[in-house]
Amino acid sequence: MDLFRHLRYFTVVAEELHFGRAAERLGIAQPPLSQSIQRLERELGVELIDRSRRQVDLAPAGRLLLDEARTLLVGEQRMRTLMRMVRDGTLGTLRAGVPPETPAVTLQALLRRLADQIPGLDVDLQELTTGEQLRMLADARLDIGLIHHPVDAPDLRFGPTARVRLGVVLPRASPLAAATELTLADLAGHDLVLPPRATAPGWHDHVLDVCRRHGYTPARIRHARNPEFLLGLVLAGHGVAFEPESAARREPRVVWRPLTGHPLHKTTAAAWVAQSPHPAAERFAEIAAETLDEAAPPPITVPAPDAARPWSIVYAARTAGSGE
Repeated sequence: MDLFRHLRYFTVVAEELHFGRAAERLGIAQPPLSQSIQRLERELGVELIDRSRRQVDLAPAGRLLLDEARTLLVGEQRMRTLMRMVRDGTLGTLRAGVPPETPAVTLQALLRRLADQIPGLDVDLQELTTGEQLRMLADARLDIGLIHHPVDAPDLRFGPTARVRLGVVLPRASPLAAATELTLADLAGHDLVLPPRATAPGWHDHVLDVCRRHGYTPARIRHARNPEFLLGLVLAGHGVAFEPESAARREPRVVWRPLTGHPLHKTTAAAWVAQSPHPAAERFAEIAAETLDEAAPPPITVPAPDAARPWSIVYAARTAGSGE
């Protein structure tokens, strides 16, 4: 028996105390309405309508049931609303992965925007590499992740991409810092600092392939998962790294130089399972792409080196003035 439907019919009859008006209000014929009330009475084992008079009136059980029925129907409506919100992705928990190197201000902007636009959604944000996110998505331990392309994952769907140009991060004292722009071939003989291949296999292989095609084969690959460790290796002269402009702003003893022709971009996009996706996956993907695009810093203006003096003298004068 559809209890809630019969209770709805009963409350309308109880409010109208007239089967004709109640049927009209419900948009049904009067006979099915009378049958519904009778079935409810049989189910509950009591008389709800006093049929001893010509005028419709509630029996004692009917008067008691009316308040209970209203409470139950309000609860049912709330339950349906909540379930609809879950279905539409505006309520519930979304397990999301983000790359470990994501800046704090970007995370703050993403979480704030999600809270503003999907206030009922509980976002369980986890710090995970692309490789970890792909494994957890495959195991249904993650609903969505922000991953670095390229990836080979035919079972996943992808949201809008956010691209950031990469340049070379190197020590400020490096002779290469004298240039306002570098080619990949200029890096010949230098080690390269990269995240371990397991963290993002597609991206790792893509970087090395681009390097080879542009005349740069790193003397040695050094691995760094943490941005601070990466900068530490660069400062120690253990290699150069390909990073966004913002990396140079965190550490005054390194410089960022653009690559001629901009051959390297880091492309990030949300990914989620194609079958039975989380209802909020697409909306999260859109918001994340917007946030990443807005978080991209304005270009750094690289001053031209002083042609009249050797770069080592220019550097010494600048560092002396800055207290380094």
